[in-house]
Amino acid sequence: MSGDLSDDLFFGGRLKLLQPRKGHRVGTDAALLTAAARGRMAKGALVADFGAGVGAVGLSLALSGAGRVTLVEIDFATASVAAENIRRNGLADKVDVRTDDVADVARGDGFPRRDSLDLVVANPPFDAARRFRASPDADKARAHAAAEGLVEVWMRAAARALRPGGCLIMIHRPEAIGDLVSRAEGRFGGARLRAVHARADAPAIRILFAARKGSRGALALLPPLVLHGEGDGFTAEAMDIQRGQAALAMDDSKTPAPRAGVRVRAEAPDQ
Repeated sequence: MSGDLSDDLFFGGRLKLLQPRKGHRVGTDAALLTAAARGRMAKGALVADFGAGVGAVGLSLALSGAGRVTLVEIDFATASVAAENIRRNGLADKVDVRTDDVADVARGDGFPRRDSLDLVVANPPFDAARRFRASPDADKARAHAAAEGLVEVWMRAAARALRPGGCLIMIHRPEAIGDLVSRAEGRFGGARLRAVHARADAPAIRILFAARKGSRGALALLPPLVLHGEGDGFTAEAMDIQRGQAALAMDDSKTPAPRAGVRVRAEAPDQ
């Protein structure tokens, strides 16, 4: 194994991950996104993980009952590590990785087929300027630069890939709430927003966003999730999330895998 990579266990030791020793590493964001997705994912679901990195979220969902998972990662070196993680966890029959730009998905270039997925999970590179401003790697900079219109592009890609009634779950910064809600209009409905706070008396540090393609349901703000109680330890709920033992309620039914020969009527216009 390259000295640039560490070999770590996640989610109570159920997931073995190689990941870079320096730079962005798998942490609480991945655990939160995984828990939120488990709360919406039915057994056998067809899933794509946009901005997959080394594959933590997608691989965890494969272990949690997804029928098929595709990891979409723009950076070739990172995607190569994800491919090795697929092999190491014995998931080659359920998970594959594609070195693609989500912007290409939005344009309809290649994977996935339109209206084909049950669930898309998305972890946009919203903190890239802070994490990678000193990186000399052009591909990494492109992958992690929070370019203008990023939410729009990723929303459009998810709307193209998901079947009618399919679900998008995205994690972002709190200041992106307005962008998330406005960009979802005409594509997704029944949006659920859940703020994540480090402590009960502190401002939110993350927003979890979930919505269904074609839904006409109203937006709802869910009760907040608090990660830490008194002292530095996690709350019981947050600890279960970190261990991969929680399905975080996002106030909706699970997204069922479609039955063969059954088509769901679309309510949304073309994206």
